Amino acid sequence: MPTSRVVRRADTTPPRTGNSEHETLRAFLDYLRAAVVAKVEGAPEPQVRTAGVPSGTNLLGLLNHLTFVERSTFLGERVTDWKRTFRAPPSATVADVVAGYRAAVREANAVLDGCTDLGAPVPRPLPNDRAPSARWALTHMIEETGRHAGHADILRELIDGATGR
Repeated sequence: MPTSRVVRRADTTPPRTGNSEHETLRAFLDYLRAAVVAKVEGAPEPQVRTAGVPSGTNLLGLLNHLTFVERSTFLGERVTDWKRTFRAPPSATVADVVAGYRAAVREANAVLDGCTDLGAPVPRPLPNDRAPSARWALTHMIEETGRHAGHADILRELIDGATGR
């Protein structure tokens, strides 16, 4: 349950940058990535990993899941059990999961930095592995990250009343 002290963050406005499609998509993805991390950082244990809804969704699990989605989408890493990605390892701290997410984002951005044609497939480590276009990958990650950022907003507010981006 939320504490009696409500923490309100100032909202961060969406990016107003990018003269190209690539710059605009990257700016919105980075904006959403930062929003999700801000919801997880500073969240108290054990509430950060306590289910806030009957499905079992929890704040730390959302960020853990997004780490796997980044690595799958941009780096071609295979995930055999998507449900499992929604649970952070019990030994992982909030700082560990945030660091893992940030590392995945850095690696994903390195791939994207090499994509000059949004219609071209993102690189894949296995040559026979079918890859989506960079445009599709960016759009999917904006949708996926935005969806889970909304979940994170609600879960964080349930934990300690913190609101805002």
